[in-house]
Amino acid sequence: MFEQLEKFDEMQQKKKNKKKKIITIISILIILLIIAAVGIYLYLNMEKPTKKKKEKPIKIVDMNSKERPLAVMIDNNVGNSSHAGLQDAYITYEAIVEGGLTRIMAVYKDKDVDLIGPVRSSRHYFLDYALENDAIYAHYGWSTYAENDIKELGVNNLNGMIPKEESAYWRDKNIASPHNVFTSTEKLYETAKENKYDIKSDDWLLLDYSAKKINLNNTKTDNDDTEEVDEEDNAIVANEVEIPYSNSQIRTYTYDKENKVYLRFMNGEKHIDKITKEQLHYKNIIIQYVDNHAIDDYGRQDLDTAGSGEGYYITNGYAKKINWTKSSRSDKIRYEYEDGSKVKVNDGNTFIQVQPANLESTFE
Repeated sequence: MFEQLEKFDEMQQKKKNKKKKIITIISILIILLIIAAVGIYLYLNMEKPTKKKKEKPIKIVDMNSKERPLAVMIDNNVGNSSHAGLQDAYITYEAIVEGGLTRIMAVYKDKDVDLIGPVRSSRHYFLDYALENDAIYAHYGWSTYAENDIKELGVNNLNGMIPKEESAYWRDKNIASPHNVFTSTEKLYETAKENKYDIKSDDWLLLDYSAKKINLNNTKTDNDDTEEVDEEDNAIVANEVEIPYSNSQIRTYTYDKENKVYLRFMNGEKHIDKITKEQLHYKNIIIQYVDNHAIDDYGRQDLDTAGSGEGYYITNGYAKKINWTKSSRSDKIRYEYEDGSKVKVNDGNTFIQVQPANLESTFE
């Protein structure tokens, strides 16, 4: 009897010890869970170090691409809604020609543009701007001066009036000649290959694009992702820009604050794309003042493209004075602020207005 009671007490003690162990283990687990929960809470609510923002990639051009640009001469003696493909150019030039009119040169790269035009003949000083972009130069006809300079400077060109190159162009029979010649990037590159022109380039980049936003009045954006231009605030308000070329030809731009681009007008009317019906718009405008003079009885012009001069860089509603230098006709132009620092442009398309130096642009 005594032995049975002793065994019973021993079993009870074992049960108690086992229960204590279970309670101890559960208690430890609860404590560990509480510690883990507190740790997670503190981690989630602790002040983390700010990560350095990555610079935005340049989108207007592919910096890694070696595709050689195409520079296409565009007829500007047409209506304000007659141009096709201009919005797809990453750089566009406009300069004076005979009769107080202007002509446009649009530069394309890494874009498949099905319709560009109307294409018109070459003027010799546009070669200087094609060369600084290392571009294949496309045109339909040429002046005598341009013909001579193309040969002398060794410009890779595609002339639609030469039989072996005419396949790069076509005429729209619904439009009166000579304002009805069009082309495409595909046809131009095909013809360039047939001519054994190099369609790759390591020297195409002209402008210095900034990955950060550039505000010329040095105001910071909400995310502080803005690159300052200089310490001195000498920016001019440029919500309205007027650029005269002659008594009959005036270009104006209106700043669209919502979309942060400049809307383009020609002689007071909206400049509209022929296909999309959208108004042409640009992120950057560069005004380059260049001396010009007539060189024949027909009034054909010559421009002092090599040398130096003044101008303006315009973006995001402001303008700043700049200086330009170009050591030779084929050399790349350099734009600098008045303090000597190089001009960086916002990521976006750019219109370079090569304006007669005897005329003044105005800003409002």
